[in-house]
Amino acid sequence: MATVGDIITLIEKHIARPHLAEPWDNCGLQMGDRSWPVRKIVTALDPLWDVVDYACSIKADLLVTHHPLIFKPMKSLDFSNPLGRIISQSHTHSLAIYSAHTNFDSTKGGLNDILARKMGLTGIRVLGRPVDPERLKLVIFAPLDHKENILGALSETAAGIIGNYTCCSFLCKGKGRFTSGQGANPFLGIPGELTDVDEVRIETLVLKRDAQGVIDHVAKVHPYDTMAYDLYPLVSDSCLEGLGRIGRLEHPLPFKAFVQQVKDSLGLDTVKVAGNRDMMIGSVALCTGSGSGMIGDFIQSHADVYVSGDLHYHDARRVEDAGRTLVDVGHFASEIPMAQAMKDALTSLCGQKGFSIAVEACAMEKDPFIYI
Repeated sequence: MATVGDIITLIEKHIARPHLAEPWDNCGLQMGDRSWPVRKIVTALDPLWDVVDYACSIKADLLVTHHPLIFKPMKSLDFSNPLGRIISQSHTHSLAIYSAHTNFDSTKGGLNDILARKMGLTGIRVLGRPVDPERLKLVIFAPLDHKENILGALSETAAGIIGNYTCCSFLCKGKGRFTSGQGANPFLGIPGELTDVDEVRIETLVLKRDAQGVIDHVAKVHPYDTMAYDLYPLVSDSCLEGLGRIGRLEHPLPFKAFVQQVKDSLGLDTVKVAGNRDMMIGSVALCTGSGSGMIGDFIQSHADVYVSGDLHYHDARRVEDAGRTLVDVGHFASEIPMAQAMKDALTSLCGQKGFSIAVEACAMEKDPFIYI
């Protein structure tokens, strides 16, 4: 049976890798035990009392949310306040809570890309500073008949991820040559004599932060007493991970028509706009959630309009001065697609792993703001 730890591994390997989280964020396991079994998962935007209580009522084992339950260090655990009440309820019902926040915003195929696709953008790239993955090429040399053991060990690590593909590697055969020195315990050959071995060269990609863990794991199945491997730094290409996105509409639209397209794509009746409302919209910048911090990136870009949430008065003035325009869709509307997207991703991954787990996207969440 799958455990909380198994599901966390799937999320952090395939959906929202931890290194993409912003330094101020608190992604990861918020409440629970990695050894707890998982038969049912609920996904949601916020770990609110109603959401947690609902997950407990249907006997869910894991709640995966976008926003963290705990943002700042706790000074006390008072079960009479809202946070303490949620923690108490979760513990009583053995409901683990996990957050994939800014790492899911930044990842390729994550929340910002989902919003960009909803708006029909093409040529999508990162609006802000792309996250440098610090990729390395890991090359391992092993006896030919140990190839499958090495590949199997690599598949259990975070190595070999390229875009939406995992377990990526390249193999070629060759001759290894060595003379084992005094005190060596060679797997092949005779100490002190020159030895030729039929070997396989296995190449794969690994992030710098994961490299030592991958090497240590593979070394457990490698037959040599000193594993032969090389690590090469790679020059990053145009990175597709980071906060915000910028792209183009297939056909430019008048501002009013573009706003209507945004409302239709997000199921909204109203949005807040500012700036030059007479312009044609061809290039679009966006950021899910609170996008005020990326107004500068938008101003410096060539985009005609900025779509985000939680935009401020002075943001609107800056956009006016720049002769551009903005559309504030609200924090909730830009991020609520997370619940369904996470549900779809986990359903697919659990199926691939043979985990018999039901995954449900919470349908009870509502925007706390209404217009009257």
